[in-house]
Amino acid sequence: MKRFVCLAILLLFFLSGIVQVNAGQVIELTYANFFPPTHVQSQLAESWIKEIEKRTKGRVKIHYFPGGALLKGPQIYDGVEKGIADIGMSCFAYTRGRFPSMEALDLPLGYPSGKTATLVANAFYNKFHPKELSKVKVLYLHAHGPGLLHTKKAVHKLEDLKGMKIRCTGFSAKLVEALGGIPVAMSQGQAYEALQRGVVDGTFTPMETLKGWRQAEVIKYTVDCKDVGYTTAMYVIMNKQKWDSLPEDIKRIFTEVSKEWILAHGVAWDVSDEAGRKFTLSLGNKIIELPKSETKRWVTRAQRVIDSYVKEVKAKGLPAEEYIKTIKQLIKEKQ
Repeated sequence: MKRFVCLAILLLFFLSGIVQVNAGQVIELTYANFFPPTHVQSQLAESWIKEIEKRTKGRVKIHYFPGGALLKGPQIYDGVEKGIADIGMSCFAYTRGRFPSMEALDLPLGYPSGKTATLVANAFYNKFHPKELSKVKVLYLHAHGPGLLHTKKAVHKLEDLKGMKIRCTGFSAKLVEALGGIPVAMSQGQAYEALQRGVVDGTFTPMETLKGWRQAEVIKYTVDCKDVGYTTAMYVIMNKQKWDSLPEDIKRIFTEVSKEWILAHGVAWDVSDEAGRKFTLSLGNKIIELPKSETKRWVTRAQRVIDSYVKEVKAKGLPAEEYIKTIKQLIKEKQ
């Protein structure tokens, strides 16, 4: 009997030691982001990391790799899914065709602001939970304000765009085509040099890039075509296996902080757009306002992109028309 009691006591000490070791373990994670460290969207990612670490009382440590240091923008989704990075931020548009449901968000539907686009993106995902994202854990989404045309020479009408090479990504490539330009698929990280060297004549992008990526230095004009304003939906995702391995209380903290950061990203996009506008004007660049008659022509051309999307995605058995209807309604609700 004494021998049994001794063994039981030893076993309790042993198990207690294991619990203490496990309780003291730090969960170390990696986070890949294509935004440069000075960009506000990168800084928001860093503040998200700090908040996670704070609320978990140091039980989670996240090593941050901005500016494509660990993975470039187009590589981030695959990199997270395969575990090269545990967490990642990038754009759905960088892997066009892979996310047919989520690409509905990027259509030229006239987004008025980054805040609206961000709230719409999250509401859309929460409603449909597309199967195409089932292999990762979606933490949250965000999206920039209206994508506009920025060029090295003035564009006042559709005819001026003919033959011009325009940097774009995802569905903005189809928009360029519909408007009469020549789409050149390229990430933001490549755009400055391409504009500087004349590889492209312009870029479709939100106003924020004019300062955030300093592209105002290599363009001269901005066409304020916000009535066909598209957005680019961006994801913050986590490796599914890594997520599943987290303790439940840690998962709750990730979920809570991510929910809080949604609006922060949306507001930051709008603040950045205004900063980009001021920066480009300070350099002497011009903002071209289209007359109503010309705006109507641009909107009519942009509708071709929406119609084409519906046809292609319906053929894949997905409710494309419901996607568009939902997004339009959400834009009205979230303004």
